[in-house]
Amino acid sequence: MKKRLLIGAGVLLGLFLLLIVSLFVFRSRLLNYTINRVVEKVESRYPVDFTIGEAGFTDLTSVVLSDITMVPHGQDTLFRTDSVHAKVGLGSLFRGRIVLRELKVANGYLTAIKDGGRDNFSFLLKSDETQPVDTTAKSSRNYGELLNRILETAFDNVPDQVDFSNLNVSYTSPNRIIDIRMPYLTIEDGDINSQVSIRTDSLINNMRVKGTIDARDYNIMASLYASDNQGIRLPYVKEKFDGVVAFDTLHLGITDKTFRRDKLTVKGSAMVNNLMLNHEKLADEDIYVKEGAVDYVVSLGQNLFVIDSLTQVRVNKAKANVYASYSNADSKIIDLKVKTEALPANDFFESLPTGLFETLEGIRAEGKLQYKMKFHVNLDSVERVVFDSDLDASKDFRIVQWGKANLEKLKGPFMHTMYEYGKPIRTFMVGPANPFYVPLNQISPYLRNAVLTAEDAGFYKHKGFHEEAFRQAIATNIKKKEFVRGGSTISMQLVKNVFLTRKKTVSRKVEEAVIVWLIENLQIVSKSRMFEIYLNIIEWGPDVYGAKDASRFYFGKQPSELNLAESIFLTSIIPSPKRFRSSFDSYGNLRSWKSGYYRLIGGIMARRGLISQAEYENLYPNVRLYGRARDLIVTAPDANYEDTTEFELETIDLLDF
Repeated sequence: MKKRLLIGAGVLLGLFLLLIVSLFVFRSRLLNYTINRVVEKVESRYPVDFTIGEAGFTDLTSVVLSDITMVPHGQDTLFRTDSVHAKVGLGSLFRGRIVLRELKVANGYLTAIKDGGRDNFSFLLKSDETQPVDTTAKSSRNYGELLNRILETAFDNVPDQVDFSNLNVSYTSPNRIIDIRMPYLTIEDGDINSQVSIRTDSLINNMRVKGTIDARDYNIMASLYASDNQGIRLPYVKEKFDGVVAFDTLHLGITDKTFRRDKLTVKGSAMVNNLMLNHEKLADEDIYVKEGAVDYVVSLGQNLFVIDSLTQVRVNKAKANVYASYSNADSKIIDLKVKTEALPANDFFESLPTGLFETLEGIRAEGKLQYKMKFHVNLDSVERVVFDSDLDASKDFRIVQWGKANLEKLKGPFMHTMYEYGKPIRTFMVGPANPFYVPLNQISPYLRNAVLTAEDAGFYKHKGFHEEAFRQAIATNIKKKEFVRGGSTISMQLVKNVFLTRKKTVSRKVEEAVIVWLIENLQIVSKSRMFEIYLNIIEWGPDVYGAKDASRFYFGKQPSELNLAESIFLTSIIPSPKRFRSSFDSYGNLRSWKSGYYRLIGGIMARRGLISQAEYENLYPNVRLYGRARDLIVTAPDANYEDTTEFELETIDLLDF
C-alpha cells in the first residue's frame, strides 16, 4: 500500500515537473500569441498602428515589453513608452488576456493633439457602430450601471505593485493647453504615493498625492496636498463662471459600493482644508472655510440620483444631515431636506464661513440652535412647490456679544448711510434730530395701510418671513430661469436697507434671513418701531428718502396730510423709485396703466375694511403734483412723447392677497 502511494506521488510529482517544463518552454509562444491577439484586436477596432517592439520573460512570471507605440493613421503619435516590466498571472495567458500582478513603466507619453478639424484621439470616443442596436432598451441611460462598470474595471485591473516613473499626459489645441507631469507613482502593499504637476493654460498646480487602495473591497482613500504656497486651484472656474475655487488639502475616498436591482450605491467621505471661494453671486468678498467634510451615501439608477439622508455635511463645527434626489422617470422632480441636531449656538455662529456673513462675524451666543428645511418641486407643475424652513432656538438662547453690526441700534436714533452701486451717496440721522424724520402716528393711515397692503399685509402677524411669498417667488424664479422675485417682507427690506448691501448675492439673502430671525425672535424692537424706521429710510425718488421727504417732494405737504390717491401712488413706486417719471405724462397726469394698480390696491384695502366702500368708489387714479417733482416731470407741450411702459403686477409682493 505504501509502495503504491509512493509510486502515485512520484507520478504526480513528475507530471507537475513536466507541466513546469512545458510552461517554461511554451510560455514565450503563449506570451507572443496573447500579445498578437491584443494587437490585432486594437488595430481591427481602431485606425491605428499599435506596435510592441520586443516582449520576453525575464524569469518564470516576469515580462518585459519595450518600445510600445500607438500611432493613428496619418496622425501624430498618440502614445509611446520606453519599457513596461510586469509580473503576469500565467492562468490569464491561457484565457487570452493579461492580468498584471506587478507593473513598472518608465518614460510614458500620452500626447493628444487637435489642430483645426484634425486630431489624433477622437476615434477613441466614437461608439462601436458594429454593435447591434438594442431596440428594447430604455431611452435614458442608467448612469449607475455605467459607473459600476467603470469602477469594477478600474479596481479589477489595479496591480498589486506599481512603479511608474516619468509619466506625461498632454492635450494641445489652438485655444487650450493641458500638461500633466508625474515624476513618480508607486503602489506598494496598498499604499499610494505620487507627485503631480498639472498645467491648464497659464494655471499650474503642484501637488503630492498619498493614499491607500484595497482593490478587492473597492476601497480607496487619496489625499491631495499642495506642494507649494499657491494652493490647489480648480481650472476653468474663472473662465467659465468668473469665479475662483482653491484649497490646501483635499481628501477623497470610497469605502463601499454595491450594485443591486440596477442601482449603484457608493459610500465614502471627503474633506477639504482652507477652502476659498470667490464669485460675485455668492458674496462681495472671498469666502473661506477652514474645514469642510462630508460622509456620503450616493445612489444612481435609471432616471434617478439620490444623496441618502445618512449623508452628513460638516462646515467647521456645524453638522447637518442632507437628503437630495433628482428623478426624471416621468417628470423632473427635485427634493432637498436639511436637518441639524440641536448644536451650541456659539458653534453655529463660529462655523459661518469667513467673508460670507460679514455682519454676523464676531457674534457670540449661548443656548442651542436647530435648523430644518424641506424643498420639493415638480418642474412640470412649479406652482405646487413646497418650501419649509425653520430655525429653532432653545429657551436659554441669547446673544452675549454682537458682531460687526449691533442690531440693537434699531432701538434708538442712529446714523444711516445710503449706497448706490456700492458707493455711499448720503448719510442722515434716523431719529428726532433729523427734521425730516416723522413718527409713525404722524404718517397718514392711508399711506401706512397702502404700503402694508402692497408690500407685506401680514407684517404684524408673522415673525419676519412669509413662507407662501417665498414659495411664490421660487415658482416665479424657476419659470423665468433667473432671479426676478425675492418674496421679501418689510422686516427683510428693513434689514437689507439698514445692515446689508443691495447686491443680489446668496450670502446677502441668507444673512438677511438670519438677522431678521434674530430681530424678530429676540424681539429686539417692536413691529411698530420697525415699520416706522422703514417708512423713514426707504427711497422714493432722486435723493428722496423717507415719507416726509417724499410727501414734500411730490405734493408739497406733510405726510399726515396725504390722501388715498397720493398714498397709493407713493406705494406704487417703492419697487422702482428711480423710474418715478414713467408714471406721468408730460402734463403731470398719471398714465392710464396706473389705474389697474389703483383698482387692485384700493380693492384689497376696501375688502379688508382699511377704507370705506365709498372711499373706494370715489378713488380716482390721479394726483396733483407740487414742489420739486412738478419741475422735473411737467414739460408740456410734448406731443412727441410716446408711452411704452408696461405695468407688471407680478413685480408687486401682494402678501396674503
